[in-house]
Amino acid sequence: MSPGTLQPDVNTKPSLDGSAGLLEDREAQEIPPLRNYLCLTMFTCFCPAWPINIVALVFSVLSQNSYNEEDYEGSQRLGRKALHMGIASFIIGLIVITVYSVLHFTTV
Repeated sequence: MSPGTLQPDVNTKPSLDGSAGLLEDREAQEIPPLRNYLCLTMFTCFCPAWPINIVALVFSVLSQNSYNEEDYEGSQRLGRKALHMGIASFIIGLIVITVYSVLHFTTV
């Protein structure tokens, strides 16, 4: 073949209707974005609710691992759990800080 001619792709097989790569294009477009909320869970590690913070961080990392293994449904589920645990630990941390500050400044 001359250098200017196109070579057929040997990896894609044409279907009966002649659409060779439409299935691959659909699969490539259906990949959801990664939402593991890693920044939120790392931020909540500074709040004083450590057991919940660590669990949220673990869910976030597991969500990343599931996404890398192309388990998108599991990644979304673990990402939602990381988000909920992160919000819960942030709220609990704010409550602990507020109670500690009120008790400290009212007794002094």
